[in-house]
Amino acid sequence: MTSPAPSPRWRKRDFHTHTRWCDGTATADEMARAALALGMEALGFSGHSYTAYDTSCAMLPAEIERYAAEVGEIRRRYAGQLEIYLGIEDDLHGDRPAFPRDYTIGSAHEVFADGTFFSVDHTPEILADGVRAHFGGDWYAMTRAYFQSVATVRDVTGCDVVGHFDLVTKFNEGGCRFDEADPRYLGPALEAAEHLCRQGCLFEINTGAITRGYRTAPYPSRRLLEAIRGFGGRVLLASDAHHPSNLCGRFAEAAALAASCGYRELWTLTPSGWAPYGI
Repeated sequence: MTSPAPSPRWRKRDFHTHTRWCDGTATADEMARAALALGMEALGFSGHSYTAYDTSCAMLPAEIERYAAEVGEIRRRYAGQLEIYLGIEDDLHGDRPAFPRDYTIGSAHEVFADGTFFSVDHTPEILADGVRAHFGGDWYAMTRAYFQSVATVRDVTGCDVVGHFDLVTKFNEGGCRFDEADPRYLGPALEAAEHLCRQGCLFEINTGAITRGYRTAPYPSRRLLEAIRGFGGRVLLASDAHHPSNLCGRFAEAAALAASCGYRELWTLTPSGWAPYGI
């Protein structure tokens, strides 16, 4: 009898996750137990850093040390069964967390305009209201401002990984608000991607908007993933899981997309640091 083929490594390793410390729905231990049940090898926790302008999704400064301590306890509890990594999703416009950690995801969830912030991530209405109020309804001016900010994420946060690079398309399924092939959109996006690739950033292929029902494809888009490969960029898979059921969610599709864009390897965090493995 032929033995079943081993499960590919991308089914077993996930580093963008959220717990009740921020806007997740489960405890760190519940996420770890779910990871074990899925046969995962590695689980990284990446709670949202503090953002004074919007505390609804973020860890408060006083909670960050407790979060880090709990992840350390989870690491000890599951030693030999599951690799546990301590990370942070460091918001571009938030406070810089100073605690020792294994990795940092640098993300932008908002646009800064006219001295204030508005979210590209919360609801379609908040985003549309922001575009009207601050950009006169010009979606391309807004996306240009967004990518100009994203281009600075490594400089500001020192991140290892760029989170959901084109999050600004979350509510643009089917091009309902702007054309993602239009040079007014694509030009600033490509400039930001090339700059971050030159800085050595990893880009996550983020499936979170698929599992939560907002999109039918991961971030970044196929067009941007192909460009990132052309710039010499590297990618890893990330679920952005806010619930245990979303761990490694839709990774088969994301891995297939990466392969079809010409990638031959994905990257993962190991006890020895970041390392590639074949798709």
